[in-house]
Amino acid sequence: MSSSMPDVANSAFAQKEGLLDWVGMSQIELPLMVSSDNQTARQVSAKAEAFVNLTDAKAKGIHMSRLYLLLDELSVNGEVTLASLKQLLDEFLISHDDLSNQAHLKLSFDYHLRRKSLISGKQGWKAYPVVLTARQEDDNFELELELNVPYSSTCPCSAALARQLIQQAFNDNFAAGESLDKEAVHAWLGTTQGIVATPHSQRSNAQVKVKLTNENQYLPIIEIIDLVEQALQTPVQAAVKREDEQEFARLNGQNLMFCEDAARRLQHALTPRDEFADFWVRVNHYESLHAHDAVAVTTKGVPGGFKP
Repeated sequence: MSSSMPDVANSAFAQKEGLLDWVGMSQIELPLMVSSDNQTARQVSAKAEAFVNLTDAKAKGIHMSRLYLLLDELSVNGEVTLASLKQLLDEFLISHDDLSNQAHLKLSFDYHLRRKSLISGKQGWKAYPVVLTARQEDDNFELELELNVPYSSTCPCSAALARQLIQQAFNDNFAAGESLDKEAVHAWLGTTQGIVATPHSQRSNAQVKVKLTNENQYLPIIEIIDLVEQALQTPVQAAVKREDEQEFARLNGQNLMFCEDAARRLQHALTPRDEFADFWVRVNHYESLHAHDAVAVTTKGVPGGFKP
């Protein structure tokens, strides 16, 4: 029995010559330790795609196992940080120095955070979908961080129409010129006849993608989540008691917004942040009135940057 095994990728030429933009693997499942915002790294269950380009038109293919083993080494013995991602893509290219000059890595996972309720202080887990996309071309390294943050949105038009119906109900129940009894009005407002209509609200989602600069010393996952939730003011809740639900209703009433309003809030929150070289935002309001969604998209407007 021969002690050597055939290596078709190294010994055979391509069936047809041609350069390839990306070659590699996707849907790689693996656990990773993710370090965010200078906090202790936590484990996530991730899916990865790892690619390099193919610059040799005659080469049969790349060495996919090298990419996999380097990624596995990060999974077993490392942490996902800005520095480790840069090093990993460098190693992708070193392992393909005769074939490639560009590398690509995408990691998708849920990042779980303990979040306090609005009033009672109860805590629960919330999962925030995260996508990290890293690219390396020669010495140029780029990293994009994408987050999905759920929130509630209440329609300003629907709120105005509901207020009008409440005013009409008030006129119907209390005659003009009649001396009003404060206690009677107060009691009436606490009945279903007093609040005859409510504005429609819907669960909504903010997709936020930022391009990080060299000023970033860490992955700002929690920082961006907090920025989005503070700008919108109506994050969906985990554990709640009645006082939390009431406060949530108050926040929705005080933060009426169309999708355009939500997008502009995030635009104004992100624009001053110099550590984000670029950003792209899409807000999705999953309408309860319509069968379709209301959507708004905005970018930082950097020349050659993200497109709407």
